[in-house]
Parts: sequence; structure tokens; C-alpha cells
Amino acid sequence: MIGFYDYTVILTYLGFASGMVGIYLSIMGHSFGAIICLMFSGLCDMFDGKVARTKQRRTIEERQFGIQLDSLSDLVCFGVLPSLIGYSLGIKHTYLVPLVIFFPLAALIRLAYFNVLEILRNSSKPVKEYTGLPVTSSALIFPFIYIFKRFLNSYFPLVYGLVLLLVGILFISKIKIKKPNIKVMILFIIIGVIELLLILTVRNLILP
Repeated sequence: MIGFYDYTVILTYLGFASGMVGIYLSIMGHSFGAIICLMFSGLCDMFDGKVARTKQRRTIEERQFGIQLDSLSDLVCFGVLPSLIGYSLGIKHTYLVPLVIFFPLAALIRLAYFNVLEILRNSSKPVKEYTGLPVTSSALIFPFIYIFKRFLNSYFPLVYGLVLLLVGILFISKIKIKKPNIKVMILFIIIGVIELLLILTVRNLILP
């Protein structure tokens, strides 16, 4: 079989599988489960690169495969899935459909641009900052928005659509964002846990 199947790619495969389950749940109208899948994919993505770098003497093919695999998985999990979650939550008006299309398109552009930079850069120099908002931020942004579904009522699809637009624009903007260190990553995990607890607390209110 083509490809690589060692421990360095397991988290990426798990995150992608979670994203696909989230897409299925979104299509079936189970937005709560889809949000949980989005968050789990984000958790997997947070550590897949660190796990991969623990392997010594990685070949160029293994490294490039990991980069491409991660980006393709990110497009599904953090580009396509948030849009479908929005659709399952009520973004079905004609004037909002372009936002559902724009968001994954912006993620696609962002990831393709990142891959080009990775190919061209000197691999011996670690990345210190990102250009544009990383697409993995979706794993924290949209669960936070989801918490307020009940309180926003009929305005929720519009708010969610506007967030898709804003985040999509940030994906392809030229803003510089410092690459998170381990302390920031721990903070992200804490935020994610708090979001999950809030979602579970009001689950009976926000289930579709």
C-alpha cells in the first residue's frame, strides 16, 4: 500500500476520521455530536506534529507526506466541517449560502499557501510565526459560538454566518500570529475543556 502508517500519522488519521464523523452527523442534523467531533479533531491536530517530530531520521518523503496529510485533513476538519455544522444549525437562506462556500474556500487557500511556504523554506529553521489565522482555530471558535444558539434564537444563523465570513477573511489575511508554545497550547486545552463543560451544561437547551 502507498503512504505511511507508523505512529507519526496516527493522530492525523484519527483527527480526519473524527472530522468525517462530524460531517456525517451534520448532514443527519446532529449538530451537538458534530461540534464534539470538531473539538476532538482540534485536539488531535494540536499534537500530531509534535508526535511526528519525535521520530529520528525522518526521510524527506515522510516529512513531506506528513505536511500534505495534515493540510488535507485540516481542510476537511476545520474548513468543510464548520460550514456543514452551520448548515445543520439553520444557515439555509439563499443570502447566507455564499458564506458557507467562502469559508472552506478561504481555508483551502490558506492551507495551500502554507504548504508552498513549507516547501520553499529552510527546514532547519523552525517556524516562529504564521501568516494568516491558522485554520485549526475553528476548533475553539465555533464551539464557543454554538454555546449561544439558544440565546440568539432566530438570529443565530446570521451570527454564525458572519463568524464564518470574519474567520474566513482572517484565514487569508496577512496578519502575523506567533506560533504557540507549550504554555499557550495548554491554555487552549483549558479553554476547550471550559467550552465543552459549558456545552454539556446547556445541552438540553441548545440541542436542535
